[in-house]
Amino acid sequence: MENTQEGLNFLELIFKGGVVMIPIGLLSIVTIYLIIERFIFIRNASKLEVNFMNNVKDLLAKGDVKAARAFCQRVNSPISRVIEKGIMRIGKPISDIESSIESMASLETGALEKNLNWLGIIAGIAPMLGFIGTIAGIIKIFYNIAVSDNISIGLIAGGLYEKMITSGSGLIVGVVAYTGYHFLNSMIDKFNTKLERTAVDFIDVLES
Repeated sequence: MENTQEGLNFLELIFKGGVVMIPIGLLSIVTIYLIIERFIFIRNASKLEVNFMNNVKDLLAKGDVKAARAFCQRVNSPISRVIEKGIMRIGKPISDIESSIESMASLETGALEKNLNWLGIIAGIAPMLGFIGTIAGIIKIFYNIAVSDNISIGLIAGGLYEKMITSGSGLIVGVVAYTGYHFLNSMIDKFNTKLERTAVDFIDVLES
């Protein structure tokens, strides 16, 4: 006997989720974009020449401050910009140099964290939108039952599985956004550790 039962099609299920799937879909696009864009930006910002500090140390040991600053400008990375800021303050008290380095480091870290808060917001909003879609679907089911005066398994189950799509989709987007948020923050933490280590090396050079 030929099986005429239709299989579930992913796109059809998405469309059956209703209008709530539109904002959830938009949030999923924004989430993927932010994760990829920030990942590439943070990864590139964290790169640093292996002998960067050794070259800076050699130039400063020769007393060639101008060349050391030019070298940092050529490297042109967040860490090199922080060190360049310190080089520009050479001749002033160590406390002033440390303060300028900390201020520049804060600016560079802020640039890495740009738009990350949106991932945190999406992680909270997306599941809520999914539940709103589910609740709206359940209300619609009971409304149809009241109008048709007919309680059938097909009417209830069909509407429920369609509206549960919004709940599942919202949770998936929320989990992806939440995971991406914390993963990117862990990358920034590693960058800050590298930055602090480099800054300490720089201060040691000045104090030696």
